[in-house]
Amino acid sequence: MLFFFILLVYLVGKFAWGPVVNMMQKREEYIANEIEEAEKNRQEAEKASKEAVEQLRQTRQEAQQIIEDARSAGTKLEQDIVESAKQEAERIKKTAQEEIRNEKEKALQALQDKVASLSVLIASKVIEKEISAQDQDELIEKYIKEVGEEQ
Repeated sequence: MLFFFILLVYLVGKFAWGPVVNMMQKREEYIANEIEEAEKNRQEAEKASKEAVEQLRQTRQEAQQIIEDARSAGTKLEQDIVESAKQEAERIKKTAQEEIRNEKEKALQALQDKVASLSVLIASKVIEKEISAQDQDELIEKYIKEVGEEQ
């Protein structure tokens, strides 16, 4: 029995042990490669995740900058519109004041012309006939009423 046992150990060692050891080494190498590949994939995934987080942060920052720029542009546009409206109002005001001044001057000139013509008319009437102070007052009142009716 000892002989058969030694013979069995020898035959197993010669024919079976080598292929089993080779198969175990190949299996060990395969598992090591798979672990190495999994670690490499994990590192790449971490790197991609970090890049995605950084890109998201940068995109948010750009979006915030765009919002700030739009807000700033809106404020500037509002100020420009208000300033333009103020300038237009000032221009309209000056134009209206100039028109009022011109109309006032025209009215004063017309009044002066009327007063001058009235004075000439009164003077000519006074020269035509001598009248008393009471008649003069009545005559002045009459001509003032006539001038009022003409307007």
